Amino acid sequence: MPELPEVETIRRDLSKRVIGKKIAKVIVIKKKLVRSPLKSFIRILAGNSFVRLDRRAKLLVATLKKGERFLLIHLKMTGQLLYQRGHSVSGGGHPQPPPGTELPNKFSHIIFDFNDGSHLYFNDMRQFGYMKLVDKKEKERIFSEYGLEPLSKEFTLTAFKKLVAGKKTPIKKILTDQKYIAGIGNIYADEACFAAGILQTRLGSSLSELEIKKLYIACKSILKKAVAKRGTTFRDFRDASGARGNFVKFLKVYGRAGEKCLRCKKSIIKKSRLGGRSTAYCPVCQK
Repeated sequence: MPELPEVETIRRDLSKRVIGKKIAKVIVIKKKLVRSPLKSFIRILAGNSFVRLDRRAKLLVATLKKGERFLLIHLKMTGQLLYQRGHSVSGGGHPQPPPGTELPNKFSHIIFDFNDGSHLYFNDMRQFGYMKLVDKKEKERIFSEYGLEPLSKEFTLTAFKKLVAGKKTPIKKILTDQKYIAGIGNIYADEACFAAGILQTRLGSSLSELEIKKLYIACKSILKKAVAKRGTTFRDFRDASGARGNFVKFLKVYGRAGEKCLRCKKSIIKKSRLGGRSTAYCPVCQK
Protein backbone atom coordinates (compact mmCIF):
# COMPACT_ATOMS: atom_id res chain seq x y z
CA MET A 1 0.00 0.00 0.00
CA PRO A 2 1.38 3.45 -0.84
CA GLU A 3 2.39 5.42 2.24
CA LEU A 4 2.64 9.17 2.80
CA PRO A 5 5.55 9.85 0.38
CA GLU A 6 3.95 7.86 -2.46
CA VAL A 7 0.52 9.47 -2.05
CA GLU A 8 2.12 12.91 -1.78
CA THR A 9 4.04 12.25 -5.01
CA ILE A 10 0.81 11.32 -6.81
CA ARG A 11 -0.91 14.42 -5.40
CA ARG A 12 1.80 16.77 -6.63
CA ASP A 13 1.97 15.23 -10.08
CA LEU A 14 -1.77 14.92 -10.73
CA SER A 15 -2.36 18.46 -9.48
CA LYS A 16 -0.47 19.67 -12.57
CA ARG A 17 -2.75 17.67 -14.84
CA VAL A 18 -6.32 17.74 -13.53
CA ILE A 19 -6.81 21.01 -11.63
CA GLY A 20 -9.26 23.30 -13.42
CA LYS A 21 -10.39 20.74 -16.00
CA LYS A 22 -14.15 20.48 -16.38
CA ILE A 23 -15.53 16.97 -15.93
CA ALA A 24 -17.75 16.17 -18.90
CA LYS A 25 -18.82 12.71 -17.77
CA VAL A 26 -18.22 10.11 -15.06
CA ILE A 27 -18.52 6.42 -15.90
CA VAL A 28 -18.77 3.94 -13.02
CA ILE A 29 -18.22 0.32 -14.02
CA LYS A 30 -17.71 -1.22 -10.58
CA LYS A 31 -20.22 0.27 -8.15
CA LYS A 32 -18.47 -1.22 -5.11
CA LEU A 33 -15.61 1.26 -5.52
CA VAL A 34 -18.01 4.18 -4.97
CA ARG A 35 -18.86 4.68 -1.31
CA SER A 36 -21.58 7.22 -2.01
CA PRO A 37 -25.08 6.98 -3.52
CA LEU A 38 -24.23 6.28 -7.16
CA LYS A 39 -26.72 8.63 -8.83
CA SER A 40 -25.71 11.64 -6.74
CA PHE A 41 -22.01 10.72 -7.15
CA ILE A 42 -22.32 10.96 -10.94
CA ARG A 43 -24.64 13.98 -10.88
CA ILE A 44 -22.44 16.08 -8.58
CA LEU A 45 -19.21 15.31 -10.45
CA ALA A 46 -20.49 15.76 -14.01
CA GLY A 47 -20.00 19.40 -15.04
CA ASN A 48 -17.85 20.08 -12.00
CA SER A 49 -14.08 20.53 -11.75
CA PHE A 50 -11.28 20.05 -9.25
CA VAL A 51 -9.92 23.28 -7.79
CA ARG A 52 -7.25 21.68 -5.60
CA LEU A 53 -5.85 18.29 -4.68
CA ASP A 54 -4.72 17.69 -1.11
CA ARG A 55 -3.60 14.74 0.99
CA ARG A 56 -4.60 13.59 4.47
CA ALA A 57 -2.69 10.54 5.67
CA LYS A 58 -2.95 8.11 2.72
CA LEU A 59 -6.08 9.76 1.30
CA LEU A 60 -6.19 12.01 -1.75
CA VAL A 61 -8.72 14.81 -1.30
CA ALA A 62 -10.03 16.67 -4.36
CA THR A 63 -11.96 19.89 -3.68
CA LEU A 64 -14.80 20.47 -6.14
CA LYS A 65 -15.54 23.89 -7.59
CA LYS A 66 -19.30 23.63 -7.11
CA GLY A 67 -21.48 22.25 -4.37
CA GLU A 68 -19.05 22.41 -1.43
CA ARG A 69 -18.14 18.77 -1.91
CA PHE A 70 -14.88 16.85 -1.65
CA LEU A 71 -13.87 13.67 -3.44
CA LEU A 72 -11.91 11.28 -1.24
CA ILE A 73 -9.73 8.74 -3.06
CA HIS A 74 -7.99 5.81 -1.38
CA LEU A 75 -5.79 3.57 -3.52
CA LYS A 76 -5.49 0.84 -0.87
CA MET A 77 -3.32 -2.10 -2.05
CA THR A 78 -3.55 -2.09 -5.85
CA GLY A 79 -5.18 1.17 -6.90
CA GLN A 80 -3.98 3.30 -9.82
CA LEU A 81 -4.85 6.80 -10.95
CA LEU A 82 -3.96 7.10 -14.64
CA TYR A 83 -4.26 10.35 -16.57
CA GLN A 84 -4.48 10.14 -20.37
CA ARG A 85 -4.29 12.96 -22.89
CA GLY A 86 -3.98 11.87 -26.50
CA HIS A 87 -1.30 9.21 -26.69
CA SER A 88 0.35 10.40 -23.49
CA VAL A 89 -0.42 8.44 -20.32
CA SER A 90 0.89 9.14 -16.83
CA GLY A 91 -0.11 7.39 -13.68
CA GLY A 92 0.45 6.81 -10.03
CA GLY A 93 -0.02 3.76 -7.86
CA HIS A 94 0.34 0.04 -8.38
CA PRO A 95 2.40 -0.86 -11.48
CA GLN A 96 -0.01 -3.56 -12.64
CA PRO A 97 -1.31 -3.37 -15.25
CA PRO A 98 1.99 -1.80 -16.39
CA PRO A 99 2.38 1.60 -18.08
CA GLY A 100 1.53 1.26 -21.75
CA THR A 101 -1.44 -1.06 -21.21
CA GLU A 102 -4.39 0.03 -23.34
CA LEU A 103 -6.93 2.26 -21.60
CA PRO A 104 -9.57 1.65 -20.53
CA ASN A 105 -8.95 -1.99 -19.60
CA LYS A 106 -10.63 -4.61 -17.43
CA PHE A 107 -9.22 -2.96 -14.30
CA SER A 108 -10.61 0.52 -15.16
CA HIS A 109 -13.54 0.78 -12.77
CA ILE A 110 -14.21 4.55 -12.63
CA ILE A 111 -13.52 6.89 -15.55
CA PHE A 112 -13.54 10.70 -15.64
CA ASP A 113 -13.89 12.23 -19.11
CA PHE A 114 -12.75 15.87 -19.19
CA ASN A 115 -13.99 18.51 -21.63
CA ASP A 116 -10.61 18.79 -23.32
CA GLY A 117 -10.70 15.11 -24.32
CA SER A 118 -8.38 13.89 -21.58
CA HIS A 119 -9.32 11.17 -19.09
CA LEU A 120 -8.63 10.06 -15.54
CA TYR A 121 -8.91 6.33 -14.85
CA PHE A 122 -9.26 4.74 -11.43
CA ASN A 123 -7.91 1.22 -11.90
CA ASP A 124 -7.79 -1.41 -9.18
CA MET A 125 -6.99 -5.10 -9.66
CA ARG A 126 -8.14 -6.25 -6.21
CA GLN A 127 -10.89 -3.64 -5.88
CA PHE A 128 -10.10 -2.56 -2.31
CA GLY A 129 -9.69 1.12 -3.23
CA TYR A 130 -12.56 3.56 -3.23
CA MET A 131 -13.91 7.00 -4.04
CA LYS A 132 -16.32 8.84 -1.79
CA LEU A 133 -18.05 12.22 -2.05
CA VAL A 134 -18.41 14.07 1.24
CA ASP A 135 -19.44 17.50 2.47
CA LYS A 136 -17.23 19.63 4.69
CA LYS A 137 -18.65 18.26 7.94
CA GLU A 138 -18.11 14.64 6.88
CA LYS A 139 -14.63 15.43 5.59
CA GLU A 140 -13.66 16.96 8.92
CA ARG A 141 -15.11 13.97 10.78
CA ILE A 142 -13.03 11.57 8.68
CA PHE A 143 -9.93 13.75 9.05
CA SER A 144 -10.39 13.75 12.84
CA GLU A 145 -9.92 9.97 12.87
CA TYR A 146 -6.31 10.45 11.78
CA GLY A 147 -3.46 11.59 13.96
CA LEU A 148 -0.76 14.18 13.37
CA GLU A 149 0.70 14.71 9.92
CA PRO A 150 4.40 13.94 10.45
CA LEU A 151 5.55 16.64 8.02
CA SER A 152 3.33 19.34 9.49
CA LYS A 153 4.33 22.07 11.94
CA GLU A 154 2.00 20.46 14.52
CA PHE A 155 4.23 17.39 14.61
CA THR A 156 6.62 18.70 17.24
CA LEU A 157 8.98 16.79 19.52
CA THR A 158 6.68 17.61 22.44
CA ALA A 159 3.67 16.20 20.59
CA PHE A 160 5.63 13.08 19.63
CA LYS A 161 6.70 12.50 23.24
CA LYS A 162 3.05 12.57 24.31
CA LEU A 163 2.24 9.90 21.74
CA VAL A 164 5.08 7.59 22.79
CA ALA A 165 5.88 8.09 26.47
CA GLY A 166 4.24 5.63 28.84
CA LYS A 167 2.59 3.46 26.19
CA LYS A 168 2.79 -0.29 26.73
CA THR A 169 2.74 -0.78 22.98
CA PRO A 170 5.55 -1.74 20.58
CA ILE A 171 6.96 1.41 19.04
CA LYS A 172 6.32 0.22 15.49
CA LYS A 173 2.61 -0.20 16.27
CA ILE A 174 2.54 3.38 17.57
CA LEU A 175 4.25 4.69 14.42
CA THR A 176 1.88 2.84 12.08
CA ASP A 177 -1.34 3.49 14.02
CA GLN A 178 -3.11 6.08 11.88
CA LYS A 179 -4.95 7.56 14.85
CA TYR A 180 -1.59 8.64 16.29
CA ILE A 181 0.48 9.50 13.21
CA ALA A 182 -1.03 9.79 9.73
CA GLY A 183 0.59 8.20 6.72
CA ILE A 184 3.44 6.08 8.09
CA GLY A 185 3.34 2.40 7.15
CA ASN A 186 5.66 -0.58 7.16
CA ILE A 187 8.47 0.85 5.04
CA TYR A 188 9.07 4.12 6.84
CA ALA A 189 8.43 2.74 10.34
CA ASP A 190 11.19 0.16 9.83
CA GLU A 191 13.56 2.71 8.32
CA ALA A 192 12.95 5.26 11.09
CA CYS A 193 13.50 2.68 13.82
CA PHE A 194 16.75 1.57 12.19
CA ALA A 195 17.97 5.16 11.82
CA ALA A 196 17.25 5.75 15.51
CA GLY A 197 18.85 2.44 16.58
CA ILE A 198 15.64 1.19 18.19
CA LEU A 199 14.10 -2.27 17.84
CA GLN A 200 10.52 -2.12 16.58
CA THR A 201 9.38 -4.42 19.40
CA ARG A 202 10.45 -1.99 22.15
CA LEU A 203 7.52 -0.61 24.12
CA GLY A 204 6.98 3.12 23.95
CA SER A 205 7.31 3.27 27.73
CA SER A 206 10.83 1.78 27.53
CA LEU A 207 12.26 4.57 25.37
CA SER A 208 14.44 7.22 26.97
CA GLU A 209 13.99 10.89 26.15
CA LEU A 210 17.07 10.73 23.95
CA GLU A 211 15.72 7.72 22.06
CA ILE A 212 12.37 9.43 21.54
CA LYS A 213 14.17 12.48 20.16
CA LYS A 214 16.28 10.33 17.81
CA LEU A 215 13.18 8.55 16.53
CA TYR A 216 11.32 11.84 16.04
CA ILE A 217 14.20 13.26 13.99
CA ALA A 218 14.44 10.02 11.99
CA CYS A 219 10.73 10.02 11.12
CA LYS A 220 10.82 13.56 9.79
CA SER A 221 14.10 13.31 7.90
CA ILE A 222 13.32 9.97 6.25
CA LEU A 223 9.84 11.05 5.16
CA LYS A 224 11.19 14.33 3.75
CA LYS A 225 13.87 12.50 1.80
CA ALA A 226 11.37 9.91 0.55
CA VAL A 227 9.07 12.65 -0.75
CA ALA A 228 12.03 14.34 -2.45
CA LYS A 229 12.94 11.00 -4.08
CA ARG A 230 9.32 10.46 -5.19
CA GLY A 231 8.63 7.54 -2.89
CA THR A 232 9.78 3.95 -2.69
CA THR A 233 9.24 1.33 -5.37
CA PHE A 234 9.29 -2.41 -5.02
CA ARG A 235 6.48 -3.99 -6.97
CA ASP A 236 3.55 -1.83 -5.96
CA PHE A 237 4.17 1.84 -6.68
CA ARG A 238 4.85 4.07 -9.65
CA ASP A 239 4.55 7.82 -9.66
CA ALA A 240 2.30 9.90 -11.91
CA SER A 241 4.90 9.92 -14.67
CA GLY A 242 4.93 6.13 -14.64
CA ALA A 243 8.41 6.23 -13.10
CA ARG A 244 9.63 4.25 -10.13
CA GLY A 245 10.25 5.95 -6.81
CA ASN A 246 13.95 6.43 -6.12
CA PHE A 247 13.97 6.08 -2.33
CA VAL A 248 14.44 2.32 -2.69
CA LYS A 249 18.13 3.08 -3.26
CA PHE A 250 18.36 4.54 0.25
CA LEU A 251 16.60 1.76 2.20
CA LYS A 252 18.72 0.28 4.97
CA VAL A 253 16.54 -2.57 6.28
CA TYR A 254 13.18 -2.78 4.52
CA GLY A 255 13.31 -5.35 1.71
CA ARG A 256 16.88 -6.33 2.65
CA ALA A 257 16.30 -9.41 4.85
CA GLY A 258 19.19 -11.83 4.51
CA GLU A 259 21.60 -9.14 3.32
CA LYS A 260 24.51 -7.63 5.24
CA CYS A 261 23.77 -4.54 7.32
CA LEU A 262 25.01 -1.41 5.58
CA ARG A 263 25.86 0.27 8.89
CA CYS A 264 27.74 -2.27 11.01
CA LYS A 265 28.89 -4.32 7.98
CA LYS A 266 28.74 -7.47 10.16
CA SER A 267 25.21 -8.51 10.99
CA ILE A 268 22.63 -9.89 8.58
CA ILE A 269 19.29 -8.06 8.35
CA LYS A 270 16.62 -10.18 10.03
CA LYS A 271 12.91 -10.43 9.29
CA SER A 272 10.11 -11.17 11.74
CA ARG A 273 6.38 -10.56 12.21
CA LEU A 274 4.94 -7.89 14.47
CA GLY A 275 1.21 -7.35 14.66
CA GLY A 276 0.71 -9.08 11.32
CA ARG A 277 3.35 -6.95 9.61
CA SER A 278 6.71 -8.08 8.27
CA THR A 279 9.45 -6.28 10.17
CA ALA A 280 13.07 -5.88 9.05
CA TYR A 281 15.83 -4.96 11.50
CA CYS A 282 19.51 -5.27 12.36
CA PRO A 283 20.00 -7.18 15.64
CA VAL A 284 23.32 -5.40 16.23
CA CYS A 285 22.48 -1.79 15.35
CA GLN A 286 19.02 -1.79 16.94
CA LYS A 287 18.50 -2.29 20.67
